[in-house]
Amino acid sequence: MSFSALLRQSARPVRLCLLTSVASLPFATAAIAAEEEAKDQIVVLGTRPIAESEAAALQVQKLSDSLVTVAASDAVGRLPDQNIAQATGRLPGVAVERDQGQARYISLRGGPKTWTTLSFDGVNVISPEGRDSRFDSVPSAIAGKIIVNKAITPEMPGETVAGNVNVVTRSAFDFKGKHLNGKLGYGQQEYGKRPEYESSLVLSDRFDVGGGELGVLLSGSYYERNMVTDNFENDYEVVSQDTRPGYERRQWVSETENKLYRLTRKNWSVSGRVDYKPNDRNTISVRSIYTIFSDDEARDNYRFDLDDKQSSQVAGTAACDTSVKSSYTTSGYADVCSGNTTYAGTVRGIDIRQRNTLRAYKQSIFTNTLEGTHEFDGGWKLNWLGNYTVSKDDRSVVGEIAWESPSTISARPTVAYDFTNPGLSMLTLYNTTVSGSTLSNGAQVVAIDSFAKSATSFSLLDAVDTTKAYTAKAVLSKQAEFLGGNLTLKAGLQFDQRTKTADEWAISVTGSTNLAALGIPTSYQDFSLDQAFMGKIKMGYTFRYFDTAKMRAVAAKARELYARTANSANDYTVREQVYAGFLMGTLRYDWGSILAGVRLEKIKNHGSALGTINSVSTTVNSGSSQLMAFPSVHFNYNVDQTKKLRLTFSTGAARADYDQMRPNVVVNDSNTAISGGNPSIKPERAMGVDAYFEWYMRPSGFISAGLYYKKVSDVLYKSSRVFGSHALDSNGIDRSNYTYTGINNAGNGHLMGLELAVQQSLEPWVQKAGLPEWMGGFGLNANMMLNDSSVTKPASDGFAARKVRLPNTSDMVYNLGGYYEKYGLTLRLQYQYRSMWLDEIADGFTEPGGDTYWDADDELDFSARYAITKNVSVYFDASNLINQPGRRFIDAGGLLTAKGVPTGFSKQNTIEWERFGRRFSGGIRVNF
Repeated sequence: MSFSALLRQSARPVRLCLLTSVASLPFATAAIAAEEEAKDQIVVLGTRPIAESEAAALQVQKLSDSLVTVAASDAVGRLPDQNIAQATGRLPGVAVERDQGQARYISLRGGPKTWTTLSFDGVNVISPEGRDSRFDSVPSAIAGKIIVNKAITPEMPGETVAGNVNVVTRSAFDFKGKHLNGKLGYGQQEYGKRPEYESSLVLSDRFDVGGGELGVLLSGSYYERNMVTDNFENDYEVVSQDTRPGYERRQWVSETENKLYRLTRKNWSVSGRVDYKPNDRNTISVRSIYTIFSDDEARDNYRFDLDDKQSSQVAGTAACDTSVKSSYTTSGYADVCSGNTTYAGTVRGIDIRQRNTLRAYKQSIFTNTLEGTHEFDGGWKLNWLGNYTVSKDDRSVVGEIAWESPSTISARPTVAYDFTNPGLSMLTLYNTTVSGSTLSNGAQVVAIDSFAKSATSFSLLDAVDTTKAYTAKAVLSKQAEFLGGNLTLKAGLQFDQRTKTADEWAISVTGSTNLAALGIPTSYQDFSLDQAFMGKIKMGYTFRYFDTAKMRAVAAKARELYARTANSANDYTVREQVYAGFLMGTLRYDWGSILAGVRLEKIKNHGSALGTINSVSTTVNSGSSQLMAFPSVHFNYNVDQTKKLRLTFSTGAARADYDQMRPNVVVNDSNTAISGGNPSIKPERAMGVDAYFEWYMRPSGFISAGLYYKKVSDVLYKSSRVFGSHALDSNGIDRSNYTYTGINNAGNGHLMGLELAVQQSLEPWVQKAGLPEWMGGFGLNANMMLNDSSVTKPASDGFAARKVRLPNTSDMVYNLGGYYEKYGLTLRLQYQYRSMWLDEIADGFTEPGGDTYWDADDELDFSARYAITKNVSVYFDASNLINQPGRRFIDAGGLLTAKGVPTGFSKQNTIEWERFGRRFSGGIRVNF
């Protein structure tokens, strides 16, 4: 019995032709889709959402002439997937990077996050943040399906290296007639019992218009999460005064802090789409999407300045008594003679540097597309489109107040620290007793705000980065018989212009009289709330949250009394123009297909920013251009009707981010040094091969295994080199031989890996094995990715060359999901794991401890759904059930020996640790 027949045994079907939408995809095969549509259709009933969505996704994947992975519409949102990053993160070959527990960035098959591009209906969109596409700013509610293209074709922009995430929006023609789909939910966060809200609505209809047909679709979504976090952070340093035996391997925490967040995050979107088909050979589509991600953050930041009295440490090289002292003549920081070690000890009379920060971050994408498709006699077809997109990254700070301890030592705290557990920073506070030149512990203090602190400054920031992008594209294709097969030949032209402008304005106020005029009290207690800590971390002290309403009042008064000042040094404008053309052909036979072609891109960059040349501010303009070619070949072989072999060769080049290309250079003639952006930076180049086996098992199920390899060159690193250009020469000064420090092309290497995936429902095997009918509801969805990367970072600043990983690359990523759906009930349990990955590369080990890493990340989610009727269902979601922390650490074994060789690798030194709590939500879905 076929899978479609199995589905038809259930409730009354709602017929949805998924293959029609395949033809409209820029990277799918229109001809094959049309042929297959006539042979078979998938019937989506809504009673088996997991099985149906997987079947729909596999159909799109199987028919593609290139390597893709698909999440079909029913799958998006089935688990707690409020944004595209979460929805995509469950697919094979995908790893996510989280922020505050929420999926944000996507890494495809081990590549850096800058290697993955984002598009809506095939039109690439630059993220508000830049090249690092932030997928949490895109709600999953706008997607009809998500197609992850892993192998690059000539139709795709050359900056796509690891792959592209294409968000295919819904169309009214996806449904037979009038359609309504809605969702309404409420939930709570574990920490603070704070609320979560979720809603979405899709309305569409089709109308007869003058012999043709008009489809209109409107949609909107809203998601809000209120949360608090557990946090501690440590900054490590090597101390010059620490010269006692063993200093070569010692790193000291110069500052330890707690960042205690109260967050309100929102995703909301509105979109509209009108499709007009005057006949079956012509279509015109108008699409508009406006999506916003906002992050209103109130941060109470308590920073303990442990190295505040570092200068009191007297350097000595002889061994000393390292027993613990109850009193001492220095603060004890970085002083083994006081009895302190790098992970446990006491530092006396230090400064509390407290910050109250109220931020109002907002990222938005407003994208508008006009597209037409026209078929002509003789197998000719023309597709054209124009797009205008505005992306904004609003980094504004409503207000920030700094409070600091007085200079009197006896009024400052003594801190006993314990960092022996990488997952817990334990601090115990005491008063400081001063007797002559000797410092000792006084009485223990629990309430940190009982220590005297006075306001020292207030600041606010208005900062918005705006990217305006224009795209024009035309593709002409021709179908013909060729060499016994069916040939589709495509030729296309595309023009992209993207202009990013950074604009910053600030107000900064100091002085007790001026701060008092803003309404800032002398005592912090008068600026705070009597609200207990809502998190669960053991901090060793209590504190008071600042009053956000009073912060807003202070900010309003500051705007009334002071004019904003431009942060000119941070302002820049960078314009990128890409002239592209491609030629590709797809030759199809009964045994499979061959897709081959090349893309040419002429890239022109221009930048303008305020630079500093020998202490004089001046406007610096720069420009560069280059021509690049990107060939690719895709071979698809049908072993039989259920099995496919795919072999591909593809190339790409990841360009540097806009802020890295800005010409805000600082030239120091005295030191013969230049630092800042690098307008002439070249893209990272990559060429790769893929070999995949896919088995589409009958009547349902899927198994795949694949190998991939990429050779990378001109990798982007921060490093130093000879400037090698006369662009900054002036007044007869030759600066071409100065030392430039900044982003550079340096290093070559590789990325390779193995990808495995399996999907299987027990339903087809129940009758064969004579099992009870109820057991047919069980199913499995699992995938795993194994990676290896190595890049040689050349010598820099006198340090030897060394091999490093590619950033964002985990050695192992896997998803394991089990589900049960039968009799209207759907249950699913999903586990995600990602091993540690490199975050930032130290420049020649000049940073204490070397490179920084994110530790392994895993998450367990559960969802339940029950269909009350074929149109109404209720759901319950439980997220982050194991509540694992996010942890970043610095390689404690990365210090140099005398010969410049790393001493080993250690995960001991935590620099950031956060935990966010579990989340529970539920609600109702309707579908008519």
